[in-house]
Amino acid sequence: MQTVNSPKPSEDVNLLSLHKKRIKVSDIIWRILIYISIIITVGIFAIIILYIIINGINYISLDFFTKAPNDSLEGILPIIINTLYVEVVTLLIAVPIGIGSAIYLTQYVKQGKFVKIIRFCTETLAGIPSILFGLFGYTVFCIMFGLGSSIIAGCLTMVICVLPNIVRTTEETLLTVPKSYKDGALALGAGKFRVIMGIVLPCAMPGILTSIILAVGRIMGESAAFLLTIGTGTKMPKNLFDHIFASGRTLTLHLYYMSGNSSTKDSMNICFGVATILLIMVFILNCLAKLAAKGFRK
Repeated sequence: MQTVNSPKPSEDVNLLSLHKKRIKVSDIIWRILIYISIIITVGIFAIIILYIIINGINYISLDFFTKAPNDSLEGILPIIINTLYVEVVTLLIAVPIGIGSAIYLTQYVKQGKFVKIIRFCTETLAGIPSILFGLFGYTVFCIMFGLGSSIIAGCLTMVICVLPNIVRTTEETLLTVPKSYKDGALALGAGKFRVIMGIVLPCAMPGILTSIILAVGRIMGESAAFLLTIGTGTKMPKNLFDHIFASGRTLTLHLYYMSGNSSTKDSMNICFGVATILLIMVFILNCLAKLAAKGFRK
């Protein structure tokens, strides 16, 4: 009988060491590429932020914060108030509707073609350019509902803009909650509503807050949808409740209009000042949302 020559132990050791060397080389190459990507991304982000702050911080003063725009276009207090109006009103409408819709789609309705159609529609709406939402809002809310160019019309338009993202993100977060948590609570005699409110939502709260943070950034940075719906008012509000039916531009819209008058040096300085304030407000709102998420995790 012929005997098959088995590989020598020394050959096995050489092959294993060669395989390890190849793995180490590939790992090093991938790590280098990842580090380069991180450095490029963070570097570009830092350059943009520093460029805006360096050019805008020198033109920010107490009058810039506390006055309305005058003949020299300085002062942004009513514009900051309008921006906070839009943020608060839009979130008060969109967040309960979005979370409620996600709960219904994941916890109550039977998973089938109906849910697939709704998910496809929400994903499609999430990718539509905001100017189309602005055109819809102008036609429906400003003209058909008779709201005119007002803050409430802009808020209702932004609700439609951010609602698909809130629904989809919340839905995906709710689906990640382990089914054993719900089954265990139901087995102990808890009702379905109590299980959802006491177990499912707390477990999914970090992801839900992430969707809210994304909505805050979307609202704060939107200009195309507001261009057709919210108007251009820059007056101080006389009544906080009635002001919602008045015209009023946001910070991003104000920045857009000021950039159109960039022929003078003062208007460009105002643009950088407004951009700096916008960055500070986004940073503060994100920090508050992060603190809320941390509290919910505890």
